Amino acid sequence: MDPLETYRRSLAEFTDRVAQVGPDQWSDPTPCPDWDVRTLVNHVVGEDRWSVALLAGRTIEQVGDRYDGDVLGPDPAGAARQAAGQAELAFTHPGALERTVGLSSGETPAHEYLHQLTAEHLIHGWDLAVAIGADPRLDADAVAACAQWFAQRIGDYQRGRLVRPEVDVPARADEQDRLVAAFGRDPDWAP
Repeated sequence: MDPLETYRRSLAEFTDRVAQVGPDQWSDPTPCPDWDVRTLVNHVVGEDRWSVALLAGRTIEQVGDRYDGDVLGPDPAGAARQAAGQAELAFTHPGALERTVGLSSGETPAHEYLHQLTAEHLIHGWDLAVAIGADPRLDADAVAACAQWFAQRIGDYQRGRLVRPEVDVPARADEQDRLVAAFGRDPDWAP
């Protein structure tokens, strides 16, 4: 699957789930320890905003603390849609995937950054879905593409403590459950 299409699907699924959050669910727990629903959504929207700045050639120092704190405001679903739309435009801009972006981990090819953000949206989309009781099924093609990409990076992510330890799943687990488990989540998590 085309990486941009995978990314678009992950964005759409995440923002669709944000739109499903009920007014009384923003403080509900998520599979991410110490993060409630609002904190999780705020994190992903912040990542989307960062991606626009980084793809435009800005450095971490130039962006500074612009995206620290609450980036959702009074309309979290609207903020998520807007940030996702801007991020998608940034990645689809001619030449964007040939660039290099300066991440906290160092200079990174934009096409690799695209995969990282696809995973971010898929996994946190699953986190959000199970937290609010929405359908947790993710796009199967996007899951397959993400799993293939992550299989080559899981060791780096674990060594860098970017993910929690992998959760054991039964041999019969489907690809989505295996991916969620590889990112340190229990596929059977419930609030």
